[in-house]
Amino acid sequence: MRENQWIQVAKEIRCQAPGVGSIKLHKQLSEIFGAEHMIGRDVFIKLLRKKKMVLPAPKPRHTTNSNHRFRKYKNLIKGIQLNRPNQLWVADITYIDTQVGFTYLHIITDAYSRRIMGWKLAETLKAEHTLEALRMAISYAGKNNLTDLIHHSDRGVQYCSTDYVNELKTYDINISMTEDSKPTDNAIAERVNGIIKQELIYRLKLVKDIKELEVKLSSFIEYYNIRRPHMSLGMQAPDKVYLQSGQQNRLWKPRVFKKSKQVIIQP
Repeated sequence: MRENQWIQVAKEIRCQAPGVGSIKLHKQLSEIFGAEHMIGRDVFIKLLRKKKMVLPAPKPRHTTNSNHRFRKYKNLIKGIQLNRPNQLWVADITYIDTQVGFTYLHIITDAYSRRIMGWKLAETLKAEHTLEALRMAISYAGKNNLTDLIHHSDRGVQYCSTDYVNELKTYDINISMTEDSKPTDNAIAERVNGIIKQELIYRLKLVKDIKELEVKLSSFIEYYNIRRPHMSLGMQAPDKVYLQSGQQNRLWKPRVFKKSKQVIIQP
């Protein structure tokens, strides 16, 4: 019976991304089985509810030290209009708990495509780990594809450190930083952190150590980049948008706050 096939594949997807929602599940199953062989979205959600597979709303669970001696850079993304990959990268660090203590995910995302370009899971907030994530991002993008790229982050000591700043300058990457600590000043980075936590971390039992967490994160980030549809990308996955040439039709438009003129990009 096809209903059982849908549920089985949905469970397999949830194994890789435990918190993926009903609408995105329906989109992926429509691609796998063919839209003509799938029931409508609302009927599908009723099926999930019947099978007790509708997810409850996650409960929300600060890593920035801007009180340091290093230079803090100006915000360069006020009013920015995104129209291509490798135009703006957003960087952030978020914490993830394990049975043996906190770990820290250092992450860089391409703002246009939402692709996770580089990441490093570590037991500390040291700048060397943040630098590893940056080098992964540069390696994937290719040093010849960084023209006019802006790197945007908070004013944390990791992003202002000498080694990190020098790495950015080596590749002529423009440095931009938030003007205060409001989450809206780095909205896309905060959104990606939220997806990882809501769709993976909060759905897991507390993992025993960093090695187990790294395996699960690696699998989820692969899924996120290659398969996870985004409403803001027309239900396309980040890799598809990142690798396509030419400007894509977006379902959101950057808007500028009149007061702060900080660009806020809708998720």
